Amino acid sequence: MPQLLSLNVGLPRDVTWNSKTVRTAIWKSSVDGRRMVRKLNIDGDAQADLAGHGGEQRAVFVYQMDSYHYWERFLGRNDFAFGQFGENFTVEGLPDSEVCIGDRYRIGGAIFEVTQPRVTCYRVGIRMNEPRMAALLVAHRRPGFYFRVLQEGEVGAGDDILKITDGPEQTSVAKVDALLYLPGHSREQLERALRIPALSKGWQSSFQAMLQQDLSSKTTAGNPGLATEEQAPAWPGFRQMRVAKINKESDSVTSLVLSPIDGQRLALFQAGQFVVLRLHLDPDKPPVLRSYSLSDLPAADHFRISVKNELNGVGSSFLCNRTREGDVLDVSAPRGSFTLLPSQTPVVLLSAGVGATPVMSMLHTLAAERSQREIWWIYGARNRGDHPFAEESRSLLKQLSRGRGYIVYSRPAAIDRIGTDFDAPGHIDVALLERIGVSQGCEFYLCGPASFLQNMRDGLRNWGVLAGNVHTEIFGSLEAVTPGMAQVDHTPHLPQGPPGSGPPVSFARSGITAAWDPKFASLLELAEACDVPVRWSCRTGVCHTCMTGLIAGSIAYQPEPLERPAPGNVLVCCSQPNTDVTLDL
Repeated sequence: MPQLLSLNVGLPRDVTWNSKTVRTAIWKSSVDGRRMVRKLNIDGDAQADLAGHGGEQRAVFVYQMDSYHYWERFLGRNDFAFGQFGENFTVEGLPDSEVCIGDRYRIGGAIFEVTQPRVTCYRVGIRMNEPRMAALLVAHRRPGFYFRVLQEGEVGAGDDILKITDGPEQTSVAKVDALLYLPGHSREQLERALRIPALSKGWQSSFQAMLQQDLSSKTTAGNPGLATEEQAPAWPGFRQMRVAKINKESDSVTSLVLSPIDGQRLALFQAGQFVVLRLHLDPDKPPVLRSYSLSDLPAADHFRISVKNELNGVGSSFLCNRTREGDVLDVSAPRGSFTLLPSQTPVVLLSAGVGATPVMSMLHTLAAERSQREIWWIYGARNRGDHPFAEESRSLLKQLSRGRGYIVYSRPAAIDRIGTDFDAPGHIDVALLERIGVSQGCEFYLCGPASFLQNMRDGLRNWGVLAGNVHTEIFGSLEAVTPGMAQVDHTPHLPQGPPGSGPPVSFARSGITAAWDPKFASLLELAEACDVPVRWSCRTGVCHTCMTGLIAGSIAYQPEPLERPAPGNVLVCCSQPNTDVTLDL
């Protein structure tokens, strides 16, 4: 009969890793006697990173003695102690290949249900002193699994493990883990997994995204269960386009219409996407990279970008003050996942300042489709002088049978007419949405300054809007994801020391270019050395958290990820540049 060999607990601690401080509770120690197991953890135990571990669905982590012996042989080690893999229960029996999601067990006075495989991250590599460990656990199909506590009670080493219920669909932990992280799944496997009520909500969402991709003919590459996948860009690198027309939209915003100089038709972009421009400001200096949203109806013969002339903005000043009709610019293919999703749900296009640009494209698309959805255009500006697309947006709303607009000026001028130029003074917030009759059940598309986005996201969440119904576009660097580490804002800079001898690596959002140096194991390490905001978790090509748009250039993987992302994207945690590279970071 399976048996609980060791009960292990541990509290969060700070450890030093790569000259950084990491907060982690992966160090677990075996304890004598019996402990009370509760809904969220065991007495004396805690989790440091509740986004990745802990909670009701991940209260107790289980690992098997058979896997201990396997890794001792594979790694040539004999220094393991109970709790080595961060587990709460070290058990004899219960292999990942046989235990199924939804199985229920009685151990001591408690009853447990299997909810999901372990989500491996870089911290297991720290604990094991083996950086590859997160990938090895998945590739060798020995992840371990989590219990949910159905009945609280005391447990202790030596307790027998009694199986009391088989999970529906009889899908093993190893199979479910491979279904998410390894290539080669089928629709039937996904559907079976989704029929298991005990499977945690996060894994259900991942499998639903993968199933939706399987039902769609748009793409078969990448893994939407791990990260939002875009369609492959229409062309690699940059394409030359001519400035066909320049329009002044407001005192601070200028639109440029760009046409391909080769006359070839453009693939239609998705409303809400952006392009990257490579601007040659000075022949004696490297070009600078800037991203701009496309602001009109997707068309096959031109793009339109709309640029705010920022104080001390090198790129925007060049485009707004020095660029002339007939000039030629280097333009990337459209990119971005902030796109208008097909739906019949009421939609709110909510923006401030130059954040109107991507949602302007969405409004154009809805008008062209003669959408029957309830559509709100809610916009905030200082005054009429700083209000771009005023007449254009009003005209589009008139074409929509259920289109409604509401304009807020924070500093209306004496000549601004309430009821004509704008609807109310002040700022956009949830109280305003409630007052004008916006429903909580809408799909919200938000774009604007960082403070505006943060306030609106917090307000919508507190109002009860589902997180999945709130879509945001961020100008500039994306929010970093560095689990277990305090986020510190730094201005991106070149890495310390002499420049490398390799190809240049450009971080488009951060506006810097650094020569590659082989002392860095990956593009991620170079980005970190430059204090470029990055996102990562496993650091070994498993989780796709680090997936980044590859705007130009080519890369090589070392190590090879368990599953590659869709074309036009790169996992920066395990890749190095082959040529000049431009990344959407």
